Amino acid sequence: MPYVNIKVTREGVTPAQKKALVEGATRLLVDVLGKNPATTVVVIDEVDTDNWGVGGVVVTERRRQGK
Repeated sequence: MPYVNIKVTREGVTPAQKKALVEGATRLLVDVLGKNPATTVVVIDEVDTDNWGVGGVVVTERRRQGK
């Protein structure tokens, strides 16, 4: 049973976009690895930008700096 965990920052990902991510990730495992889509699990975690850091700086601050 494949398990895919997608993490994105919590910045307004729409239900339609989440649906597309789930469908696309499932299709990728079917196409590349021949996995059964009925047993493929996809989880999307939305993370606050204060809880996501890049290069030692939280994303909230990076966005304020225009990075």
